[in-house]
Amino acid sequence: MRVAVCQLNSQDDKKTNLATAERLVREAAADKADLIALPEYSEYQGPKDGAMEAAETEGGPTTQRFSALAKELDVSILLGSIRIKDTESERCSNRSMLFGRDGQINAQYNKLHLYDVDLPGRITYRESDTVKPGNEIVTGDVDGHKVGLSVCYDVRFPELYRLMALSGAEILFVPAAFALYTGRDHWETLLRARAIENQCFVIAPGQVGPYPPAGACNGRSMIIDPWGTVLTCMRDDVGYAIADLDFAQLTKTREELPALTNRRADIYSVAVAS
Repeated sequence: MRVAVCQLNSQDDKKTNLATAERLVREAAADKADLIALPEYSEYQGPKDGAMEAAETEGGPTTQRFSALAKELDVSILLGSIRIKDTESERCSNRSMLFGRDGQINAQYNKLHLYDVDLPGRITYRESDTVKPGNEIVTGDVDGHKVGLSVCYDVRFPELYRLMALSGAEILFVPAAFALYTGRDHWETLLRARAIENQCFVIAPGQVGPYPPAGACNGRSMIIDPWGTVLTCMRDDVGYAIADLDFAQLTKTREELPALTNRRADIYSVAVAS
């Protein structure tokens, strides 16, 4: 499977952001990608008031746009995330959507873990001010291979990925707008850990660079194999990178180092129950 990760520098201009995202998808499709992944908050990064204005209803224009694009180009597209209005509150969902080659939504996932942090003098961010957390673990399918969906801050919670791997996932998606300050030290380490411990491919498209009013994203979009080897890693600019996934290598890794099989589920279940 030929996979592309698209790296964006989304700003507070939704129209321009989505035009850039579509351009990169078209370029990656012309480069023979089967699966093309976009980052978190592809449609908007900026002040909170504008974020709520950028949110769309279920099946809104951005969903329709990338559905049509997947069908036109005969590719699978991960729309890393956009904001979807919540009918029961004044917040929105941070939703990731996976479109199949036929343009249908194969799977959709609302981000479980919200980025509420306060690092004095560095970062203060409360995603929960505008976003309602999801409550489901979600897997889907791309060309016969099971995939697990997650978004950004989720990567710090390894139990989510283990559950997806135990359900049969071979690919783990981590679209992100990972903060520059923490990303410099944690991004690659966390992604490689999730790949190694679950013996899965990890596909992690990210936002890069500054955005208003004072944010900055780490970039370094990457694709990692089940051994933890980085197959491709982007520089600090907008664009896309491609890698080929070898599922025979995944099978070999799991056979030679059967960590998932050797897992002591009996002990863990007793510990959790007690």
